[in-house]
Amino acid sequence: QVQLVESGGGSVQAGGSLRLSCVTSGYTDSRACMGWFRQGPGKEREGVAAIERDGSTNYGDHVKGRFTISQDNAKNTLYLQMNSLKPEDSAVYQCAAGGYLTLDPRTFPYWGQGTQVTVSS
Repeated sequence: QVQLVESGGGSVQAGGSLRLSCVTSGYTDSRACMGWFRQGPGKEREGVAAIERDGSTNYGDHVKGRFTISQDNAKNTLYLQMNSLKPEDSAVYQCAAGGYLTLDPRTFPYWGQGTQVTVSS
C-alpha cells in the first residue's frame, strides 16, 4: 500500500511564501521519481516540479526561479518551497510518486489527496 500525505497549504498574500511537505509510505518504485502537480479552479492539472533520487530536477515554466523541490529520502519526505507567490499560483497541490522527470502526470501511479494554496492580491 502506497500512501502520500501533503501538508503545508494555506492562504497567503501575493509575494509571500509557503513550504509544502509530502510524507510517503510504502513507496518502492525503482525509478524513485517524485513530483508536484497543481490544478486551479476550471483549469487542467499542470506539472510544477519533479525530482529523481539522485537529485535531478525539472520545473514547470511558470514556477522556474520561484519554486524549489527537494527531498529527504531518509524521511521519505518531499518538499516544495514556494516563494514570490502570485494569485495565479492558487490551486490544489498534489504530490505524486513513481513517474518521470518529464512531469507527465500519466507516468505517476501514486497520488496524494492534495493541499489547498490560496494567494490573494
